[in-house]
Amino acid sequence: MAHVRRKFFDLTSSPAPVAEEALRRIGELYHIEKTIRGSPPERRLAVRQEQTKPRFDALRKCLDKTLLELPRKSGTAEVIRYALAPWQALGRFLDDGTVEIDNNAAERSIRPIAIGRKNWLFAGSDKGGECAAGILSLIETAKLNGIDPEAYLRAVLTKSPTIRSPRSTNS
Repeated sequence: MAHVRRKFFDLTSSPAPVAEEALRRIGELYHIEKTIRGSPPERRLAVRQEQTKPRFDALRKCLDKTLLELPRKSGTAEVIRYALAPWQALGRFLDDGTVEIDNNAAERSIRPIAIGRKNWLFAGSDKGGECAAGILSLIETAKLNGIDPEAYLRAVLTKSPTIRSPRSTNS
């Protein structure tokens, strides 16, 4: 739903009453979600069925009606078709109290990977890429274990020159 909302938002750079109406309706859906965030799945499902589903269905009817009134190749018509194509998937959250209205949380969690992928192009070599991957693995592992990555790396890197390898002992 966040992607659909973003497409309608992009239309509002110029006067677009259709986009503003769609954003208002989508905003109502998000407002309901905000009120039930953190509630047990059963409650979320009940509220969604009672309050969200009628609004979601009304949004669909509004978009269908509007699409018939617009020139086929208009930007607004393209955004509406973009929204309608995955409509069943967009409404999946209505029938399951454990599903979120959008996948923003998942996208935020993988953003560093996507950004890193672009940065890794400048690693300089395969070996440089392997080193970067190793460091990033250490950082993410520290985070998963509730350890401050910066403090962990500082401790490891300052102590590592003083640690003797088992191979370097003279026997």
